Order: sequence, then C-alpha cells, then structure tokens
Amino acid sequence: MRNQTGTGTVRCRALRHRGLVAAAAVGLLVAAGCADDSTPDSTTSTTGTTSAGEAAAMDSAVAERLDSAIEAAMAQASVPGAIVGIWGPDGNYVEAHGVADKATGAPMQADFFSRIGSVTKTFTVTGVLQLVDEGKVGLDDPISKYVPGVPDGDRITIRQLARMQSGLANYTVSEQFQQAFFADPSAPFTPQQLLGYAFALPPTFPPGEGFEYSNTNTTLLGLVVENVSGMTLPDYVHDKIAVPLQLDDTIFPTTNAFPEPHAQGYTNQTADGQEAAATDWNPSWGWAAGAMISTLDDLRIWGPALATGTLLEPATQEQRLETVTAPGHPAGVGYGLGIFDVNGWIGHNGSLPGYQTVVVYLPEQETTLAIMINTDEAYEGSEPSTLLATAITQIISPDHVYRLSDSGPMPGQTGTSTSGTSVPTPTPTS
Repeated sequence: MRNQTGTGTVRCRALRHRGLVAAAAVGLLVAAGCADDSTPDSTTSTTGTTSAGEAAAMDSAVAERLDSAIEAAMAQASVPGAIVGIWGPDGNYVEAHGVADKATGAPMQADFFSRIGSVTKTFTVTGVLQLVDEGKVGLDDPISKYVPGVPDGDRITIRQLARMQSGLANYTVSEQFQQAFFADPSAPFTPQQLLGYAFALPPTFPPGEGFEYSNTNTTLLGLVVENVSGMTLPDYVHDKIAVPLQLDDTIFPTTNAFPEPHAQGYTNQTADGQEAAATDWNPSWGWAAGAMISTLDDLRIWGPALATGTLLEPATQEQRLETVTAPGHPAGVGYGLGIFDVNGWIGHNGSLPGYQTVVVYLPEQETTLAIMINTDEAYEGSEPSTLLATAITQIISPDHVYRLSDSGPMPGQTGTSTSGTSVPTPTPTS
C-alpha cells in the first residue's frame, strides 16, 4: 500500500510499461525551433490496460502521434511533466511524460497523486445537485435561505452561483487576499475569510445579468452543502460522491498534506514572479473551488460519471448541462452548473499554483480524456494544460477540438478564467 493522507483508501496499481522513442515534433500548435532545450526528455509509458479499465491498447501509430504531439507541446510551453489518459472504443492511452522533479530528474509516473484545482468545483456542485434531488435545496432558491450575510443574497440564486452568474467578485482578485496569501502560502484560510475578501469588493454586475468565473460562487455552494447536509464538505464529498463511485484516491484535504507519490509542482505565481515549488502550499484558499487531490485512475471514472450524471436524476443532469456562453469564448464553449462544454467535450479544468488538470468526456465518441501537469506557468498568456488538450484532441477528435478561444488556447486570466483557482501574480503599486 502507498502512503495515504486524508480521506479514502489508497489502492496499489499494476501498470504495464513499454518504452517509446519520441518522433519528430508534429501538430498545428507547434512551430519549428520553439522547443526549450532545458525541457527534460524523460517519458514513462503505460499505454494499454490500467487497473481501472480493461480495454485494448490504442493503435500504435495513433499512440506515436500522440506521444509526439504531447512532447512537442510540453517543449513549447516548458512543461516539466505530464500524465495523460485517454479511454474509449478505440483503445486506451495512458502515458507519463517528462519529469516529476527538475532537481533530481525523477520521471513522472502515471499513478501519481496531483492537485486538481477547479475540478473540485464539479464535486461541490454535484453535492448541491444531489441535495436538489433530495428536495432539500431548490436551484432557484436565494442563497440567503442557506447562508446569511451575502450581499444581495435575496436576489442571488443557487443556479446563478453554480453557473457563474451571481455578479459576486472573485476573492482572488482582492489585494488584501493576495497580500495575505503571498505573505505565507502555507497559512490556512477559512471559507468565511475568503468570503470576507469577496464581499469587501463591489459586485461586477446585477445577479443573473452577466457571467464572470468566480471562486466566491463555489465557496458559497460549499457552505450550502455543509449547512443543509450537516456534514463537513470533505466528509460529504467522500461519503456521497467518492465512495459510491469507488474513487479511492480522491481526497479533499483540510491541510497542506499531500499523499505520496506526487510530483513537485512549479509556479511563478509568487510575490517576486520567480519560479518556486508550490508542492506543499496550503490549498485551503481554494476550498470548495479548488482544494482537492486525485489520480489519473480516479479521473477516468469521474469524467464520464460527471458528464452523464451518474449520481443525479436525469432531469437534474439535464438542467446541469444547460449552458451559457462566456464572454470572450467561441460559440462552442458554454458553462453550465459547475461544468463546461467545450465543442462537445464535457467536464472541467483546474489550475492552482504548481498544477493543472483537464478531465473531460466526449459523449459522441464515448471517450474520456484526463491530463495532469506539474506547472501552472502560462505560455504566451495561455494555460499549458489547454495547449496539451488542444494538441491531443486534434488527433483523437478532429471534429471536436478542445479549444477555449478562437485563435488557440484561451488567454490565461489567472484567478478568473475557467481554470479557476490560480492566484493572480501581484501587480506592483505605487
């Protein structure tokens, strides 16, 4: 058994390994000569059967194209390490590329735990929707019914919070929050502290009359789950979501504890803008919006369960998938109730200092894609996880390319983008 910290039982995995030789860089996203020579060249390959699924390995020619595209995108964006899983009718592809630790050169491994950032939102909102199914919460109830003291709380509904239409400011843009966070990234935050930062800022639009991705919304929904269920949010997620789906390695930490094995996570979201290892930074500032930890094997289960509504009533899932178009995004990108649809790929992405994740499901092809990387450092203003997802889907679903802007990966709007929980780099003030 591996070491385990937090809720849940950790199981060992037996993954079949094979060696790969990287082919020449290909793909629409990679320009010749843009590779960073400092990017380590290390790949641990596990294409084939995983412990969670018994499907044939993907065609070797397609796998080699994926290897090349992933490694080229990693070189382009200087991503140290990536874990990629694809599961579908055409076979499985489970690969670990690059390094987990820049200092030692230790390779990335496919069974690592990773911080999943805003993918946490999908669990929190699922909890709210389960309570809707139980008749304990109404989607059009005001938040004031469940959480007191919310500005304009009598007009902001649960649905608006889940669909990022409340107008409440994102606490991560607060200068006071940023000062507190960067003074000590290991310090804990409570949900009440986080909401205090948000409520001190003016709303960005009247409830229901706009769209702005805000971690404040999901923090409030986490409190709804706690106040209605009588359980802590970590316990609720474990008992009501992780256990029924056998997500044995999915954890909602209450401290900075991080189960082994895991990669070092690299960020330049620091007070001086210099790169640092954020591996052991306290994720409590993300809480219901971004604190959770998982593994590729568990995300393989969660992706289709989330997209198809395994834990919800069909009518509730139908409402969940009713999306609004986010300003600045192409028509193929919509946001629902704690979930998005990117050109047919349904799920969510996540980002917080040191780590990024994408977990999506394409119903048309019954295919799941999960990506976990150990950096959140933007490449030309874009998220590296999006760069990888775009390169991968150009190969496996050319009619459904994962693209968050018309010109390519979505410009990184750390703290307010659909990656969700990245802390903005402070701007010097006079």
